[in-house]
Amino acid sequence: MQVLLEQLEIGPDPTEVGRARRWARARLHGAGVDVDEPLAETLILLISELVTNAVVHTGCSAVLCMLLPRRSPVPQPWPVVQSVRVEVADVSSRVPCRRQAEDEETNGRGLELVSCLADRWGWEQEPGGKRVWCELDAVRGEPGAARAPVAAGNGRSRSGCVRALEASRPGVARGVPELTTALTLSAFG
Repeated sequence: MQVLLEQLEIGPDPTEVGRARRWARARLHGAGVDVDEPLAETLILLISELVTNAVVHTGCSAVLCMLLPRRSPVPQPWPVVQSVRVEVADVSSRVPCRRQAEDEETNGRGLELVSCLADRWGWEQEPGGKRVWCELDAVRGEPGAARAPVAAGNGRSRSGCVRALEASRPGVARGVPELTTALTLSAFG
């Protein structure tokens, strides 16, 4: 499988989160992903949360990477599961941790959203900081197939935008796309 690598440097300003979302929409569109489909909406929300965490909690620049599978020019006669990977690297060595935000709090839910929406997520220490990543699986080639969020842990996995995504796992998308849409609307609305 061929992989398209996209990378964006993010400044230490919280307004950069909006620029990261616009950049991601443009890259997804360029890769043939309709920005209105659930996969794109979920990716934009995940990118928003990861970039916000990096910028707000470090006050420093960060690097956003997306690894997108290239669409085959030849339609496949069977559904193909492919992963999209998002990574945000920052200079902080502080371990990312999920927390339970109180109902009245206006922040503290970012990693909880990532955990609920991503198929997999985690983080890795690097020289000079850390990299937080998440992956979404998308089914291609099956009309109306929706990817769906499933709860994931923060276990370690492969990392680094320069590394290619490993072979996709076969399967059928599962879950509740309505949840994705509701969370996306509430996060941006």
